[in-house]
Amino acid sequence: MFCPYCRYPDSRVVDSRTTDDGLAIRRRRQCPDCGRRFSTTETASLNVIKRSGVVEPFSREKIVSGVRKACQGRPVTDSDLAVLAQRVEETVRLSGAAQIEANDIGLAILQPLRELDEVAYLRFASVYQGFDSLDDFEAAITLLRVEHEARVKDADAASAGVAGSPAGSAE
Repeated sequence: MFCPYCRYPDSRVVDSRTTDDGLAIRRRRQCPDCGRRFSTTETASLNVIKRSGVVEPFSREKIVSGVRKACQGRPVTDSDLAVLAQRVEETVRLSGAAQIEANDIGLAILQPLRELDEVAYLRFASVYQGFDSLDDFEAAITLLRVEHEARVKDADAASAGVAGSPAGSAE
């Protein structure tokens, strides 16, 4: 690490801390030659292999802009999109790979988007998964309905179990 002040080719780490999002390390360094201090931020590089074969750095902003189109007119905030992009990045980084296919990022977007807004999920999935007909939409909607009904049934059963059990009963 070159000193940004005197260009000395070495430095000493004085302090290290993770950033608030936990995805980078902030290091406070001191130059042994001029004695001045400076900070660096270190992140693990993650590259995306596009369908064309081009490799480019991973970008949360690209996730947000792609998902924003699907969320147009929906009650989804910029904050919601930022959290979604962070979740996708965390999922992708958990693979441990330094390079990831763009298709795998799209797959990682689907579940968090589905949890955020089902209509936006359908819009994104229709483009991403290449829906060709109304049958494709019907199948996706049917799956969403079945899963929604199962969640409602589980929630009703859980609340009935709590409401149905007398407090402090000794059986």
